[in-house]
Amino acid sequence: MNLQLSTLLWVGLGGFIGSICRFALGGAVHQLLHKSAFPYGTMVVNLVGCFAIGVVGGLVETRQLFTLETRMFLLVGLLGGFTTFSTFGYESLTLVRDGQVLASLANIAVQVVAGIFLVWVGYGLTKSL
Repeated sequence: MNLQLSTLLWVGLGGFIGSICRFALGGAVHQLLHKSAFPYGTMVVNLVGCFAIGVVGGLVETRQLFTLETRMFLLVGLLGGFTTFSTFGYESLTLVRDGQVLASLANIAVQVVAGIFLVWVGYGLTKSL
C-alpha cells in the first residue's frame, strides 16, 4: 500500500479521537459501576467497537460509501484507536465469510491464548529485572 502523508494524518487524527473516546467511555462505565472488580469499561468499549466496525465495514463493502481516506480515518484510525479488538473480530468474521473457518478459529485461539500468555511472560519479566 502506498501511504501518503495525508492518509497517515487522517489515521493519526482518527487514532487520537478514538483513544480519547475509549478513555472517556471506559471511564464513564467504570464510574457507573465503581464497586465492581470486573472490567466492564473495557468490555463495553470492545463490544461497542465491534458493533461499530461491523456497521462501517458493512457500509464500505456493500455500498462503497467512503473514500480511501475516510475508510482509513474510521476503520484504522478511529476504531483502531478506540479498540483493536474490533479489528480482531472483523478479521475473524471475514475469514469465516471467506470459508476459512479453521483459520478463523486458529486466529481467535492464538491471539487470545498467546496474548494472555505473553502478558503473563511480560509481567513476569518485570518482577525478575
